[in-house]
Amino acid sequence: MSIPKPTAAELDLLQALWPLGSATAKQVHEAMLEEKPDLAYGTVLRLMQIMHTKGILIRDESQRSHVYAPAQAQDALQTNLLKDLMQKAFAGSAKALVLAALRSGISKKEREEIEKILKDEKK
Repeated sequence: MSIPKPTAAELDLLQALWPLGSATAKQVHEAMLEEKPDLAYGTVLRLMQIMHTKGILIRDESQRSHVYAPAQAQDALQTNLLKDLMQKAFAGSAKALVLAALRSGISKKEREEIEKILKDEKK
């Protein structure tokens, strides 16, 4: 059974949860407040409960406060989303996807990092 694709809001939450590894809804809420100061705790809790029901998060119920963790590692989920995007928007062409990403405006630092990766691949 494959894990459903997360919505934009669920991806935002995962971005906060991945560095933590596993966390309570309160800890995730606190981490998300930096980017979204108006975000209500109840919204985060409800979203995490929905994500658990969908299989995007796993939940440890052994503690008084439930501890949640991503069901899929960040790189695995990103790879799956990238493959899906490549199929849907770029006719399966990795080259077309990469060129579109490069044209959309990357920083000088990002370009240097990409060039280093490509040079290392040739070795």
